[in-house]
Amino acid sequence: MMKEFEMGMVHVEITLKNVYDEMKASEGLIKLEDVRSVTVTAVADTGSLHLVINEELREKLGLMAMEDKTALNANGQQIPCKLAEGVKVKWKDRSAFCSALVIPDAKAVLLGAIPLEEMDLIVNPVTQEIVGAHGDKVLTYCF
Repeated sequence: MMKEFEMGMVHVEITLKNVYDEMKASEGLIKLEDVRSVTVTAVADTGSLHLVINEELREKLGLMAMEDKTALNANGQQIPCKLAEGVKVKWKDRSAFCSALVIPDAKAVLLGAIPLEEMDLIVNPVTQEIVGAHGDKVLTYCF
């Protein structure tokens, strides 16, 4: 007999950091403890391409909203948003550098396919967790 399980959202704890603050800290311009970062619970969403954050997180991280965009959600609704550059996403011993779509009233942080791919992660639908696509070894595609 096959075991039934409930399909659900995969939640994962990640840390988001301001890349420009990290660069300033490495140059000695600011203290390491002044690097703006926040640990959040995100939804690993392979249906989304990008990291999605809300305006409150953008402000906490001190990210600049670089340009206006229009996002298309799963319901086909067009949502005005901003693109913020310079985010470092960290999960366990893996990290990715990316931009973030800033949707002002987003209820959840979405960890999309691009940062997942950059960290060589996949969503395991059976265990409902993210895991290394190649086990503990991180591989980066060069083509």
